[in-house]
Amino acid sequence: MSPGPATVLLAAVAAAGFLIDSIWALATMALILVVVCMRAPVDRRFIYISGALFSALGVIVISPFTWSSGGGTLLWEGPTLPVLGPLDISTDEIRIAVVNGLRLAVVALAFSAYTLRVDHDRLVSAAGFARRSALAVALATRLVPTLERDAAGLAESVRGRGVELHGARGYATLLSPLVAGSLERATGLAEAMEARGFGRSGATRAPRPSWTFADFVALGGAVVLVGVAALWL
Repeated sequence: MSPGPATVLLAAVAAAGFLIDSIWALATMALILVVVCMRAPVDRRFIYISGALFSALGVIVISPFTWSSGGGTLLWEGPTLPVLGPLDISTDEIRIAVVNGLRLAVVALAFSAYTLRVDHDRLVSAAGFARRSALAVALATRLVPTLERDAAGLAESVRGRGVELHGARGYATLLSPLVAGSLERATGLAEAMEARGFGRSGATRAPRPSWTFADFVALGGAVVLVGVAALWL
């Protein structure tokens, strides 16, 4: 699938996640996105999938204690705290917490699939308009996996010198070389773009492959998904 239709489809999935309030529909979308992310390399997919799922689980577990809906069947009535108020749990609060947690999972997994599975270089080259904005977005989304690879390489180099990193304070020592490496990479990227004439008039582009049937299906599916989610309200 081409990067353009894939990006549109993932954006439609994230938008539908905000609109749909059905637990089963949101759970199905989250499961499909997990399967898509699982096709990424093993050394990259874990942090994205675990971060999305654990964040959603945190919302599901904590939200019923911190927000009162005033409806549903009361399941447990706890003490009243000065700031949080009464710590009670009802069926309505559990349902709302599950919906919000699944919404967070769908949005986070859609972004993870975009980061892991979409070719950002092809996405920028396919942008026939607003190429500067598309390049800025692509570079920003590639920042996290790039820093992730740099941090893993630095940690491996440090371990090769007999130094083990433990806890947040140990890994915080990698912050300075990561920042220095990012600045050096940004300088090199700017020089490479200038050498290739980026932004000049009359620039040429490499030929792009034509869209396939799957690309048109993805665009149609994105429109249908957002339309169904809007009618769901």
